[in-house]
Amino acid sequence: MSNPVGMSRDHVQSAERTDAEAAAGALTGAETPFLQLLARGASADAYEQPVLLARAEGRSAEAIAALEHAKLLALRVRAELEGRRRREAELSALFETAHDLAGLRDLDAVLQAIVQRARSLLGTDVAYLSLNDPERGDTYMRVTEGSVAARFQQLRLGMGEGLGGLVAQTARPYVTDDYFEDDRFQHTHAIDAGVRDEGLVAILGVPLMLGHHVIGVLFAADRRARVFEREQIALLGSFAALAAAAIDTANLLTETRSALAGLERANEIIQDRSAVIERASDVHDRLAELVLRGGGVHDVAAAVSQVLDGTVEFTEAGDAPATPLEASRAEGHAVRHEDDWIAAVAAGGELLGALVLRGHPGLDPVDQLTLERAAMVTSLLQLARRSAAEAEQRVRGELLDDLLDARDRDPRLLRERASRLHADLDATHVVLAARLDGTAPDADQEAAARRRLWSAASHLAATRHGLAAARDGGTVLLLPLAPGDTATDVARRTARQLGTAVHEAVTVGASAPVQDLAARPDTAAAAYAEGRRCLDALRLLGRPGDGAAAEDFGFLGLLLAGDRDIAGFVDRTIGRVVAYDERRGTDLVHTLDAYFTCGMSPARTKDELHVHVNTVAQRLERVGRLLGDDWQDPARALEIQLALRLHRLSARAQH
Repeated sequence: MSNPVGMSRDHVQSAERTDAEAAAGALTGAETPFLQLLARGASADAYEQPVLLARAEGRSAEAIAALEHAKLLALRVRAELEGRRRREAELSALFETAHDLAGLRDLDAVLQAIVQRARSLLGTDVAYLSLNDPERGDTYMRVTEGSVAARFQQLRLGMGEGLGGLVAQTARPYVTDDYFEDDRFQHTHAIDAGVRDEGLVAILGVPLMLGHHVIGVLFAADRRARVFEREQIALLGSFAALAAAAIDTANLLTETRSALAGLERANEIIQDRSAVIERASDVHDRLAELVLRGGGVHDVAAAVSQVLDGTVEFTEAGDAPATPLEASRAEGHAVRHEDDWIAAVAAGGELLGALVLRGHPGLDPVDQLTLERAAMVTSLLQLARRSAAEAEQRVRGELLDDLLDARDRDPRLLRERASRLHADLDATHVVLAARLDGTAPDADQEAAARRRLWSAASHLAATRHGLAAARDGGTVLLLPLAPGDTATDVARRTARQLGTAVHEAVTVGASAPVQDLAARPDTAAAAYAEGRRCLDALRLLGRPGDGAAAEDFGFLGLLLAGDRDIAGFVDRTIGRVVAYDERRGTDLVHTLDAYFTCGMSPARTKDELHVHVNTVAQRLERVGRLLGDDWQDPARALEIQLALRLHRLSARAQH
């Protein structure tokens, strides 16, 4: 009897009973009760009832024999019907299983469904599945259904060991109704202990095949003795074929997903690399534009900051951490230092500074390369700037040398040369002589120190629109005098700035302010000589690292000054007293002169002036307020007396 695909067992049995009842209605005699039993789907024991009833009624031997014959035929028909029902149920279950497995996409779900179906189809206590491990050369328990023993669930069977190992090795199904009594199998302690923990007795194992290769074993087992029929072995084998195909499909899907994931990652990498290339191109374009339009190192740092989404700074070599900076210079790569990255700016082994990426501990190789390339561009800019600066320094030095030495130069040409250097020779200037006061251990280091001084002086002169040149073991500078400044102010400021730049004490002597340097050929040379005399005086007085002009040395300044500025000395020394007399009509200068003539005695001074001693005291108190509290100190008193005599001589000369 056929069973259309999808028809349930109840529908099949209902149809069979209907057909049998219809047939029974048309029959009479011995077959009738057995046909009715077939129609009802009665159990095998029920078929004995008509025979027993006939014997109890005392029916004839012929009638009883006819009933026995009819019973055997009915049981044969019943067995055939049961077999067909079972095969139809198995085929339906296989179809449903194949349908279910086809919808599974996860390997673990596939394996779990396989063992569940196997246990259900064969009605066993336990079903389980092992997969082969090619690397270890064994088969291991992968999924179980109905198992309760942990040791059993973790079994590994070597090829040829136990029932499962033999199936995996030979690719043939094996069955036993009592595993422990079956000597066909290679019993091991581990396998037997696991099977004993699970309490298994009867075991059926069939291979999972892909082509000619065994990928695992599918098992069905009972905890009591049981004979697995040939049909059941074939059924589990058919199911194993479906299971193997499902496992292969799941593996292929997993591989496909992995391949797709790999392609997605590759695509992401390609997109990322593409973005990196675009960013690198952007960096290249920005840096090239900066170089072409004359940008500086800080412009480079700002451009790289935008690209790297961080803060990049240029620092001098002395301001960067020494160890990572030296490591970066030696390796030629950016080096991480705490949360920063440091890329040395170097050329020819000389450290020119560093580019520092702040607060950016994570840096991919491309961004690191970007920082390193920016450092290389910065080093080229530094070298170019140094070359330009050195060239400008030479030009400035040559012009100053011509002002000091070549007195027959054309003033017009001198002004033009100065104008190209943004210097104005017609403005008021101060000539300064500068020299290092440190002692170098050898000639090479001393020469290097002098070069540093000349470089620092040249840089200072360029920023102040002046000139500088190396001369007489030191440096000479020509700096414009700003409004409100004095020669002393310029000297002291220059000493401080140069000392900071070279990290050594620098002593500076300054001339008095000079003008018309281009038109007056001897002015620059005379001013430089005055500056040198002031420099020597500072060193003799034990004032290294200081700056001063002739006006700072009192009456000694008269000897140092090139133009012997007597009026200036008198004005600086007693000018406030003279001005007070002129405004008020007083006689403080005469009183002061008499006071010194009388040996600084108020009593003798009042006799000299013919005034009361209180008048002398009041006048001297006024002098103290004008000249300061220290006007009677010996050194200051000496300068005041000299200024009084020069003032008296100057007054006589005017009359």
